[in-house]
Amino acid sequence: MDQRGLVVRAREGDHDAFTALVDLTVARLDSAARLILRDPELARDAVQETFIRAWRDLPGLRDPDRFDAWLHRIAANTCLELARRRRRRVIEVEIEPLTMASDVDVAGSVADRELLDRALGRLSPEHRAVIVLHYFLGMPMPAVATALAIPLGTAQSRLHYALVGMRSSVFGEPVRVTAPVPGGTPA
Repeated sequence: MDQRGLVVRAREGDHDAFTALVDLTVARLDSAARLILRDPELARDAVQETFIRAWRDLPGLRDPDRFDAWLHRIAANTCLELARRRRRRVIEVEIEPLTMASDVDVAGSVADRELLDRALGRLSPEHRAVIVLHYFLGMPMPAVATALAIPLGTAQSRLHYALVGMRSSVFGEPVRVTAPVPGGTPA
């Protein structure tokens, strides 16, 4: 059965259909939650809370074809709520094993991944959420803004400053943010 059919059945109270939906989405949600929260245990809590909320709120989902976007919005908001509650928790990152072709420079890839991981770690949860939703989950910016319940301009601003912060972290030097000024000279 396709995802739409599973959503319709789950919305009517079919536990088996909801279990099938969970099986289809749990790995991706867990990966996204780990990237946002930077803590595997907290990410598992967020995913579990996401599915509890999804089960509870599923009858209110009007368009079964929007299930993925709806679920991602719940997950992102759950992650941000948990991050706000546990601001001072020790950060522990679990990196999944790499699966690559043998002709790829594994050492270089691991170094790049660690560099990216450090850059993500320096961002606030709100900025990481925008990066994860847009680049990892492939959501367009209007959908990211909707998922996070923020204006589109705020989402775009967070994406911009998150990328500036990541560039600064990766290149090891402060990146100066300047707005374009009439006449072409930066302020």
